[in-house]
Amino acid sequence: MTPDPDRIEHLLLQGVHQQVYPGAVWATGDADGTHLTGSCGLPDPEDPGRPMTQDTVFDVASLTKIITVWSVIGALWQQQRLSLDDPLAAHMPELNGYQLAPVTVRQLLNHTAGLPLRANLRNLYGTDPGQIRTGVLREPLNRPPGQAVEYTDRAALVLGFLAEHLTATPLDHLAQTTVWQPLGMTATSFGPLPAERCAPTEYDDDTGRHLRGAVHDFSARLLGGVCGIAGAFSTASDLATYLRHLLQPFGAGAAWVQESLQVQTGDLQPARGLFWHPASGTDPADGVYVHYGFTGTGIWISPKQNRWAVLLTNKLYYSRDRHPLKEIRNTFRTLVFQ
Repeated sequence: MTPDPDRIEHLLLQGVHQQVYPGAVWATGDADGTHLTGSCGLPDPEDPGRPMTQDTVFDVASLTKIITVWSVIGALWQQQRLSLDDPLAAHMPELNGYQLAPVTVRQLLNHTAGLPLRANLRNLYGTDPGQIRTGVLREPLNRPPGQAVEYTDRAALVLGFLAEHLTATPLDHLAQTTVWQPLGMTATSFGPLPAERCAPTEYDDDTGRHLRGAVHDFSARLLGGVCGIAGAFSTASDLATYLRHLLQPFGAGAAWVQESLQVQTGDLQPARGLFWHPASGTDPADGVYVHYGFTGTGIWISPKQNRWAVLLTNKLYYSRDRHPLKEIRNTFRTLVFQ
């Protein structure tokens, strides 16, 4: 069934009127292309002359994990440069003697590695990127691997370090040459970016203005704006291109998509694939997988339905309260993947 664009527009306009976010951009389609798009509201309420468009640039936050780390690790997996069940120390001998050494690539991707949960990297390791990297790779685990599913940014950070080690290439260049340039994602990059191109996010007490073109995530800022956690900026148009590519049944990444979009956590809950997870309100058998970004972004994909969707907002402009956007996201998903 084709989604009803009028119902989607009504839903997202409600979010603007209720100040869940200043504006929203959305798109949906299948392996053949983009079939429906829309936008509402403004990137910046203080600039009423500039509307949201498909080319508005967003800080996509944790979507960086998908369009960068997950994609690059998938490419290395398909090139047989790593196995999902390889212990990290097999590729990074510097980990020998530390608790991260036996953790596998798969455990990082399905969030069962037992890594520490979110903590302020600056308070732990200072501001030098090299010291932060060393500290993260040597820090004790929160629990033994394989015991629980616990989402943590550390998994993407470690996998980004692994990809850089295996390729001897910085993560931003790796993403550009492996993923974004080949797919024609010309508006996607790590920041900082010119402010006028971007939707603003949270108010920053240090500068006295909303962050705009600078990554919101503090850990990413400590690492120069480039890491596996966050830091990428993109548009609905570019993310549509990316998701359409993932649905290509014979594309270069088809095997990686198939491997990732299935439950990889056994009986442990919540169920996880590889960096993707079954969408809230669905059963894994429904085959709808999602990934969210803290700034108010989200992407969904379902090879089973041959459909994808993008919803980008800058909800952090107003608040960190997740509940209003959660309800809108779930309704949006229902309207697209009926």
